[in-house]
Amino acid sequence: MQAEKLTVIGKLTAPYGVKGWIKIHSYTDPIDNVFCYSPWQVKRGEQWFQVKLESSKRHGKGLIAKLAGIDTPEQVRDWSNAEIYVAQHQLPELETGEYYWSQLENLLVYTESGELLGRVDHLIETGSNDVFVVKATANSRDKVERLIPYLPEQVVKEIDLEKGTMRVDWDPEF
Repeated sequence: MQAEKLTVIGKLTAPYGVKGWIKIHSYTDPIDNVFCYSPWQVKRGEQWFQVKLESSKRHGKGLIAKLAGIDTPEQVRDWSNAEIYVAQHQLPELETGEYYWSQLENLLVYTESGELLGRVDHLIETGSNDVFVVKATANSRDKVERLIPYLPEQVVKEIDLEKGTMRVDWDPEF
């Protein structure tokens, strides 16, 4: 599993009903695209499992799925809160300047003057624009957690995936 680059596309959340269905939180757009990828790789504890979908569907505003071999709510609870991964090569190619969130997580964030602000911990979807949650590192200028909007060209000046860095126009005092 470690040799192949994986990308998280969703999360198994909680049991649904009494026949082994589980609620799915999708990170794909549209949300039901999470069902377009197979096989799913799920990490439970320190172990990886390949999971097969038996059935899946929209339910209200969310999604539910029936995983093969999981038939009771008790079994589903063992899988709750596990993230769903797929091989990165399965994902569509992106246009230049577009990125998957997983590519942006863990980038070191520098100001235009070269000050290290921290590392991208995760992103938040706000509706108007996505926001980087940048957490301090041992070598960052201070121990402040920052929320930096993902506004290419305006705030985000450069992303270098090979170097693992991002350069931003951001006041470190903010």
